[in-house]
Amino acid sequence: MSDDSLDLLKGTLDVLVLKALVWGPRHGYAVARWIDDATGGTLLIEDGALYHALHRLERKEWLSSEWGVSETNRRAKYYALTPVGREQLVTQTATWTRYAEAVFAALRTA
Repeated sequence: MSDDSLDLLKGTLDVLVLKALVWGPRHGYAVARWIDDATGGTLLIEDGALYHALHRLERKEWLSSEWGVSETNRRAKYYALTPVGREQLVTQTATWTRYAEAVFAALRTA
């Protein structure tokens, strides 16, 4: 991890994974690439943490998965949001927004 990157706060990865899948199914590498692109390279996700999160969200039934072929012609597991996962994205986004606004308010206090 570079000096300019930020460590992920607990719970951040789940909401980012859910958001990455809002436009349709993606394999793990594509999820990581979306997070990197969306954050301008500020948040770097370790492979182990990402796949642990994907499997955890699948166990919670927020994601479903199926095997397919990637754009590089390799076998890959594709993850997709379930209806429950879409609901959780809305809930988690609202929670994270309130949390971030509270932290910013505290940091702006003189």
